[in-house]
Amino acid sequence: MRYSDSDIKTILQRTKVVAVVGVSLNPVRPSYYVARYLSLKGFTVIPVNPGAAGKMLFGQEVRASLADCPKDVDMVDIFRRSEHVPPIVDEALEVFPALKTIWMQIGVSHPEAAAKAHEAGVDVIQNLCPKIEYQRLFGELRMGGFNTGVISSKL
Repeated sequence: MRYSDSDIKTILQRTKVVAVVGVSLNPVRPSYYVARYLSLKGFTVIPVNPGAAGKMLFGQEVRASLADCPKDVDMVDIFRRSEHVPPIVDEALEVFPALKTIWMQIGVSHPEAAAKAHEAGVDVIQNLCPKIEYQRLFGELRMGGFNTGVISSKL
């Protein structure tokens, strides 16, 4: 699974509303800080976690399921184990008429579910993080000392 920088950048630029499935309310969890980062970058982030439904996160109510989300979601970001992906993809394809992207986080992939989404005309990214890709493609990693083009063992 290789994706061109151009394709990833296009996806990130066109995305407006992201449903983050498996988001945690614990600020040290990756799902929390990825969702927070995306919200700070101007994306509307709809948190999805049945165990936290009704609570507020990043100015949005946490939803129990994708079916409870606003219908204008155009990207679903999945923070669940790979074996949980198929029903999430099925639900996303069913409830979001404007869905353009299914994004599976680092360590998450499911070729069959990805193929089903592709067949429905939805772009699929697997085993990558939108936060990392955003930072890499829009020059923000450089601010943290990454991607400088300098290789050195000096601190």
